[in-house]
Amino acid sequence: MRQFCRVSVSIKAKLGHLLQFRRPFGKSLYYLKELLGSVSVKEKIHIYHTNDLHSHFENWPKIKSFLSERKSFHEAAGEEIFLFDCGDFMDRWHPFTEGSMGKGNTALFNESHYSAVTIGNNEGITLPFQDLDALYEEANFDVIVANLYLPDYKRPNWVQPYVIYETKHGYKIGVTAVTTYYQKLYRLLGWELSEPFTELEMQLNRLQDEADMIIVLSHLGIHDDEKMAALFPQIDLILGAHTHHFFHEGQKSHNTMMAAAGKYGRFVGYVEVDLMKKPVNIKPTLFETAFLPPENDDFNQELENIGKKQLDVKVTQLHHPLEFSWDRPSPLTNILCEALHEWCQPDCTLINSGLVLTSLQKGDVTKYDIHQMLPHPINPCTVELTGAELKEVLLHAEKDKEWVDLEVVGLGFRGSVMGVFVHCGVDVDKIEQQVLIKGVPIDPEKTYTLGTTDMFTFGRFFPEIRRSEVKHYFMPEFLRDIMEWKLKRMQD
Repeated sequence: MRQFCRVSVSIKAKLGHLLQFRRPFGKSLYYLKELLGSVSVKEKIHIYHTNDLHSHFENWPKIKSFLSERKSFHEAAGEEIFLFDCGDFMDRWHPFTEGSMGKGNTALFNESHYSAVTIGNNEGITLPFQDLDALYEEANFDVIVANLYLPDYKRPNWVQPYVIYETKHGYKIGVTAVTTYYQKLYRLLGWELSEPFTELEMQLNRLQDEADMIIVLSHLGIHDDEKMAALFPQIDLILGAHTHHFFHEGQKSHNTMMAAAGKYGRFVGYVEVDLMKKPVNIKPTLFETAFLPPENDDFNQELENIGKKQLDVKVTQLHHPLEFSWDRPSPLTNILCEALHEWCQPDCTLINSGLVLTSLQKGDVTKYDIHQMLPHPINPCTVELTGAELKEVLLHAEKDKEWVDLEVVGLGFRGSVMGVFVHCGVDVDKIEQQVLIKGVPIDPEKTYTLGTTDMFTFGRFFPEIRRSEVKHYFMPEFLRDIMEWKLKRMQD
């Protein structure tokens, strides 16, 4: 295939000037090559991007096949292709991810020949330190996270702050990435996290003189992406994530193009770029996976079976079944509440019954059974409240009709509805509007500790909990880890 490039008027003038002086042929040829070498060749590159799959593998066979087909097509045309993921590809709600502690997800990236990925909060703060540190041991792609450090502010050996990719025509594409600033939670797990925009400024200063195009893989969310575009005009393209937003044709913000592909593999993002020293055209679009050719419908079940086998480890044995309910207190919800109360040792504990998703049957109970019952990547925590604030929270929680059918999305919750609330270590009299701890009426001025789940410190359900200035998160243990500990103790 022939390639043509346009020669500017100024270059034509120089060529004419060169010929006018009729230099010897050899020297003229030398100057001609020198001039032509300075002419920029337009090069087309193709970028495909995913984000926030959250281990929803039902669309993955289609995505994998689509990416493989497009990769072969572009490479046959002699054009560059890059595959990026912007974080939260894994989520421990799925047995396959739980059983492999995310390494199975890494293998899926390898199979699809990704160029680079960054991490989201599901990679960063739902895995114990040693599991995140080992997550990408077998990776055949770059892992880019500019703001993740070890406690001594050295970078983990599997992380790069940026990577510069060189195209066939010698253009350089600089890629950096930043992840959500949950500094306190990362620190509890043994990591350090620098402020994303401060870190980004340092990396961009290094890239802007070296790269012809700058791309940021962002797991900060749409509002921070817009702020990023305003602060850093040298960024050409932001590939976004975290807030599950999407743009059908991208969105231009100041000098920067933004692209994002929603969640759960509903879309595959695609950006066509024409490079000519600098990007002269950046054109994002989305491919909806619902309209891609059908593939292996059993893939998700196959992965679930793999995870089930990995989690087939006996935890305890029950002599009678334990039931659950969302519209009234039940044995399993009460046991979970007691477990948190004993683990966190607060003055009282409050949880919602919608956390428990399945019953436990008589006989052997495995890690898989407990995972299915409590799949949420949610940690226990304690918060400090005044007696007046605690009373307000507990009385509000007693309004069953307000909560029982309330749908809850996000915040680590992988169930359907909030359900009724249950508590431990406290007596609540709804009629008299009284709250007693250890048989003593609550003191409005005294400070108490409430045990609960971290979702209430992030969400808006109880403003008193969210506003609390003293919160303690128990990490890396999830609710299912506490439940496993409690069931073993019950057996003993």
